[in-house]
Amino acid sequence: MGQAKIFELTSRVRQVQGQQLNEAMTKTSLVMPFIQALGYDVFDLSEVVAEFTADVGTKKGEKVDFAIVRDGLPAIMIECKPMGTPLDGGKCNQLHRYFPTHTSTRIGILTDGVIYLFFSDLEQKNIMDSRPFMKVDFGNFNDRLLPELQKLSKDMWDLESALSSASSLKYVSEAKKLFAQESASPSEDFVKYFASRIYDGHVTAKVREQFASIVRRAIQEHINDLINSRLESAKVDETVPKAGPDQEEYQGSNGKGVETTEEELLSFLVIQTILRQTITPSRISFRDAKTYCAILIDDNNRKTFCRLYYNGKKKFLTILDPDKKEEKFPIETEDDIFGLADKFIEAVAPYVSTR
Repeated sequence: MGQAKIFELTSRVRQVQGQQLNEAMTKTSLVMPFIQALGYDVFDLSEVVAEFTADVGTKKGEKVDFAIVRDGLPAIMIECKPMGTPLDGGKCNQLHRYFPTHTSTRIGILTDGVIYLFFSDLEQKNIMDSRPFMKVDFGNFNDRLLPELQKLSKDMWDLESALSSASSLKYVSEAKKLFAQESASPSEDFVKYFASRIYDGHVTAKVREQFASIVRRAIQEHINDLINSRLESAKVDETVPKAGPDQEEYQGSNGKGVETTEEELLSFLVIQTILRQTITPSRISFRDAKTYCAILIDDNNRKTFCRLYYNGKKKFLTILDPDKKEEKFPIETEDDIFGLADKFIEAVAPYVSTR
C-alpha cells in the first residue's frame, strides 16, 4: 500500500460522505477497495473470503464479513458496519468470539468503511483485546500510520513486526487521548502535580482551583509555540525561493505589499506531501504575489502548475493544464486539497523527468 492508494481511498471516502450507505453498500464501495489497496485480490478465494463461516462452540454458521487468507489460513478478520456507525470494541462480537478458537487470526478489524479499528490479542493470547491498538481514519489520514498498514499488505507482510509495534501504538494512542482530556479539562491529580512542582506554599483547594486554569493555559500556549516554531522552520528551510531571472512576475514573502499567510504555507506543504511519491519535494517551491501564490516546479514560472487565490472572501485554487488554462476549485480546509490529489499528480506529470 503506497501513498497513491491512500489518496485513492481518501478521495473515495470524500465522494460518498453525506450519502446514506447501508452495510452492503459500505462493503462494496469502501471496504473492498481497502482490501485491494493492501494488495489482495477480493475475487480470489485463496486470498479473500467474503461471508467467512466462523463456527464457534455451539454457534454454527456465524459469519464474519471478510477473511484475508495467508498460507491457507485466515490471518485477518474484518467486520463491517454501515458508514457512519459509531465504532467501539463492543460492536465486534463475532471477532471476539472467533479469536479463542482460531489461533491463525491475530488481527481483527472493525470498520464503517471510513474508520478502521485494528485489534489483536496483546493482553491475553487468543483473546481479542477490548481496545484497538490502531485507528485509521481515511477521512483524515495520518501519514505516520502508512508503514503500519504496509506490514499487513500482501507484498510487505510482516506480522511479527506489526504485532511488535502494536503494543506501543496502543499505549501511545491511549496516552494521547488522556493528554487531550487533561489539556481540555485538567484533573485534580494533574493540577496538583504541576502546582506542587512550581508553587512554593501549601497546595490548598483554593490553590488547586487557581492552577487548573493556569495549567490549561500553559498547555495550550506550549502547543501553539510548537506549531509556530515548526511553521517558521518550514518557511526558512523549504519554501522561500531565491530571486532569479524567472521571478519578475512575483515578489517574495517580504516583498512590498505581499505577505505569505500560514494558510498559504500549509496548503503548499499539503501539496508537497501529495506529490512526494511522484516528484522530489525539493523541486516544488512557491512564489507569492499580491493576487495569488503560485506553486511551481524547479523555481521556474514556466512550470507553474497551481495558484492559490486566498486573498478574497471565497478562497479557491486553480490547477493549470499543459496549455496553462486554469481549472478552479473552491477551498475551505486543507482536506479539500487532498481530494485533488489525482489532479495534482496529472498536472506535474510533464515535469517529472525534466529539469
